[in-house]
Amino acid sequence: MKHFTLNGQIRQKGNKAVIKAFRRQGLVPCNLYGQGIDNILFTVSEKELKGLTHTPASYIVDLNLDGTVYTAVAHEYQWHPVEDNCLHVDFLAVNEKKPIAINVPLNLTGHPVGAQAGGKFVQSARSLQVCARMKDLPDQLDIDVTPLELDKSMVAGDLKFEGLQIVSDKNTIICSVKTTRAMQQAAAEAAKAAK
Repeated sequence: MKHFTLNGQIRQKGNKAVIKAFRRQGLVPCNLYGQGIDNILFTVSEKELKGLTHTPASYIVDLNLDGTVYTAVAHEYQWHPVEDNCLHVDFLAVNEKKPIAINVPLNLTGHPVGAQAGGKFVQSARSLQVCARMKDLPDQLDIDVTPLELDKSMVAGDLKFEGLQIVSDKNTIICSVKTTRAMQQAAAEAAKAAK
């Protein structure tokens, strides 16, 4: 999986006024926690953070906090309810020897058999949560949808990948091929003509 470097400055715990002052300066308050380290409060530039938040890709984040580098994943984002601003980010420190759970984007390839027969292809999921060691995490999950037939769906439980486990619900629908109205009307007219 790709790495993303983020530079931050360690900060002290503060009240609402201090946090709002950070945001007015274009800084986003963040928190780093994990097994074996104390919670670290820090701020990062909102502009720099957009490279991580405004992309469908998932990254391992290398946090450079006042000269010390921590390896982490973005665990939770808090967003402004109206504007497109990130208000707070929680980072989870990771260990190379232990598996981590992270959302990985899907890359669907092929042209479904059902779509070739006139059906409509619908992608329902854009990413799945997987659990694996950091070295085994892929940049994306490549899925071939060619065998998908008309009125059939592909769910997370159908997928198998070497070196990682899918944590998302087994019944999560990834994609499906649905019958179109035109196909239904043509079938109804053919049934009337056959009578």
